[in-house]
Amino acid sequence: MNGYFSKDTLDRSAELTRQWEEEIRRAAASGSAGAPRRSTVSDLEIKRLYTPEDIAGLDFSRDIGAPGAFPFLRGNQPTGYRGRTWTFRMFSGMGSARDTNARWHMLLREGQTGLSTAFDFPTLMGYDSDSPKARGEVGKCGVAIDTLDDFLTLMEGIPMDRVTTSMTINPPATALWAMYCAAAESKGVPLAAIGGTIQNDMLKEFIAQKTFMCPPEPSVRLISDTVEFGARHVPKWNTISISGYHIREAGSTAVQELAFTLRDGIEYVEDVVRRKGLAVDAFAPRLSFFFNSHIDFFEEICKMRAARRIWARVMRERFGAKDPRSWWMRFHTQTAGCSLTAQQPYNNVVRTALEALAAVLGGTQSLHTNSLDEVLCLPSDHAVEIALRTQQIIAEETGVADTIDPLAGSYFVESLTNEMEAKAWEYIEKIDAMGGMRAAIDKGFPQLEIADAAYRFQQQIDAQEKVMVGVNKYATDTKQEIPVVDIDERVEEEQISRLKTVKQRRDSRAVRRHLDDLRNACRSGENVMPFCIAAVKERASVQEICDVYREVFGEYRDPGLY
Repeated sequence: MNGYFSKDTLDRSAELTRQWEEEIRRAAASGSAGAPRRSTVSDLEIKRLYTPEDIAGLDFSRDIGAPGAFPFLRGNQPTGYRGRTWTFRMFSGMGSARDTNARWHMLLREGQTGLSTAFDFPTLMGYDSDSPKARGEVGKCGVAIDTLDDFLTLMEGIPMDRVTTSMTINPPATALWAMYCAAAESKGVPLAAIGGTIQNDMLKEFIAQKTFMCPPEPSVRLISDTVEFGARHVPKWNTISISGYHIREAGSTAVQELAFTLRDGIEYVEDVVRRKGLAVDAFAPRLSFFFNSHIDFFEEICKMRAARRIWARVMRERFGAKDPRSWWMRFHTQTAGCSLTAQQPYNNVVRTALEALAAVLGGTQSLHTNSLDEVLCLPSDHAVEIALRTQQIIAEETGVADTIDPLAGSYFVESLTNEMEAKAWEYIEKIDAMGGMRAAIDKGFPQLEIADAAYRFQQQIDAQEKVMVGVNKYATDTKQEIPVVDIDERVEEEQISRLKTVKQRRDSRAVRRHLDDLRNACRSGENVMPFCIAAVKERASVQEICDVYREVFGEYRDPGLY
């Protein structure tokens, strides 16, 4: 036997392939063989035909295995979706806390099984609604949160011990998570009972999304504080969602998304072990990841399968983790926002459905499906319902959840999975040689790689080497009218008024005292989380906490912009 197949099988395959290639050469000579080169969205070349020879060295027990067994290529759980369907988690946040709370309750009534929060731009950047820097942006791209009072409104009627909540928040993650913890305690729910995720991934902000506040070193230190606090006090919480989604949205290839995301994860594990002295098995089971599911169907499936195998090997072999749960890569997936088009927007329903199906076949544990109108505005109730129903149809009508990893053993899928893994390892080893991801970011390495990839893809679109239906092929002048969701300007006025009232009623001396305690913790190296929780309970605002960080740690300026 030579790996997956016997020598006799491989010899017969080679002969049949040779005969087929002769036919192809004759077809090419007559002009009927089709385009000479095909490639994925990420420009990995795709062969005309895959055979046993393409996976000749594959060893089933070493490289594929059973679901729930190392290297977890086929999923973390032995029962797959037959045991539990992925979490339906629609990304939602708009206007005030009360507006978003209403959307949450609508989604839960319609069958959503987990919550996901989008915050407005001022909140994302650590500014309050009354800041001059927030003018015109309050509640526009997500929910405005200034103080614990807003957060209590956001969580009204939500059973915090039974529903998990994901929060897409990065620089101010400690402040927003502190509010979540304080809100739970105010409802009588112990911290040990709450579950959810804070994105809290700053390295990808420096690489791609550019929503940053403090320099990389103190930013990573704050993340390690949350990881340590979660491991000790909030054991069901995922204290980081290591995110490739935004790396891909910035224009990276699938391989770059895979490699940079996993290398970010390595960086965080190294920092927690070094800075906090925690054993890797004390916190690794609560690490989570977040991937993009783009329009290239098979490439995305292979990326997710390769991600699990790489991470399992990294955790066991590089970090010496002993707990099998530390070897698991648990991840959420979102369909690709950058694949949506303003032209012919109803085409986006089809794109989202196929991207969601790829995520499911890739084994995601949690999924958000984009709404058809997201390229134009905040999604409407109607568009969100269609996006949620897309997941429900995949789960309950198509049969794809009935068997585990149904594409395993495909010559093409296994070959492409191996290729993506090999190319990801090349990037990881190159970043290791640079001294790690922070050093690579300082050199501008991942940023330039992504920019080059985005430029190459746009060239292919412009040259029609890649097709976007309705954009560079099958375009029409017919307008498809989509109702646009607008956030009333009164949302900002009312939010500022509520914040003013909170500041007038709170004990300002107690707030100053707690902010001083937080400032001292930042300087001394103590874990900031207990001080953040104490401060938000006294109604310290998001900006007041973030201003302490800016004062102590300084503000980061992207060297590429100056």
